[in-house]
Amino acid sequence: MQATAYTYDSETRSGSVLLDDGTPLPFDAAAFDAGGLLLLRPGQRVRIDITGEGDARRIVLITLQTL
Repeated sequence: MQATAYTYDSETRSGSVLLDDGTPLPFDAAAFDAGGLLLLRPGQRVRIDITGEGDARRIVLITLQTL
């Protein structure tokens, strides 16, 4: 799934993305670390893997979207 980076805190390595429908979805340090990223800037397109449904939905991996 694709999304757009919305917020990122380099100290906690967590933040949030906006799904293509505008829904914000937070990610934690474990999801950030799983993607092997060093930095994330708001506005970057990212690829995310999600687990769960509804309110239990969470990001388990976030990485840069590449062509």
